[in-house]
Amino acid sequence: MSSTKNYSAELEKIKRAIIAADAVLIGGGAGLSTAAGFTYSGKRFKDNFADFEKKYGFSDMYSGGFYPFSSSDEKWAFWSRNIYINRYYDYPLPVYEKLLALVKDKEYFVLTTNVDHCFIKSGFDKERLFYTQGDYGLFQCSKPCHNKTYDNETIVKEMYAKQKDMKIPSELIPKCPVCGREMSMNLRADDTFVEDDGWHAAQNRYSRFIEKYADKKIVFLELGVGGNTPVIIKYPFWQMTFANKNATYICINYGEAVCPEQIENRSICINEDIAAVLDAI
Repeated sequence: MSSTKNYSAELEKIKRAIIAADAVLIGGGAGLSTAAGFTYSGKRFKDNFADFEKKYGFSDMYSGGFYPFSSSDEKWAFWSRNIYINRYYDYPLPVYEKLLALVKDKEYFVLTTNVDHCFIKSGFDKERLFYTQGDYGLFQCSKPCHNKTYDNETIVKEMYAKQKDMKIPSELIPKCPVCGREMSMNLRADDTFVEDDGWHAAQNRYSRFIEKYADKKIVFLELGVGGNTPVIIKYPFWQMTFANKNATYICINYGEAVCPEQIENRSICINEDIAAVLDAI
């Protein structure tokens, strides 16, 4: 069922549901960061990757991440630029801050597929976050030979500063400190993704949160979750709402605000820009 109801009335329902809730579980998808200004295509892409677009033909950062560059020098020139602007830049719009203001006085937890660290930068409690798909700020062994990740801020900024003609100096190519292989991003793309101790600790905290509020008055607040990986946030939120008669499912997603018929009477779907909705609330 898609959103067709009165916009103002639905906003009031959202406010009342959050105020009355025992807890709020936020599901943050790519659309949330897009609403904050972290777009992967258009002007932002052209301002930062016009040279890569001209040479290789891809027209967005996401596609560039899968391009088979002919050398590691070129690959890390792209990736260091990508990481720098999407992990170490500040996002332009205060969408995350407004979201935090909405839930900061509640028992909340965040489940997100985003890898850009925006939740942390805006002040969300790190102990209430589960980044399921990795973090732009971490490297891992590409094999991987061991189950550990490494902060990359210093080396990424050096790569970014010293790259020239779409290449980094070869001596800056990151190597695994254990086996010497080239490092890779800690991003879930295949079965080489490293789930380190921090990942498992966050998963356990998420599981305990779900168990604690399994039959309580909980709001599942889904923001900007598309169809790429619905099994991580969207489908579980639908299933948990269906299983808990005290739950409310809220979906705010421009163009994709939907829910199943089975939970329609306990759902609020807003087919609008997330930034505009948070402003209105």
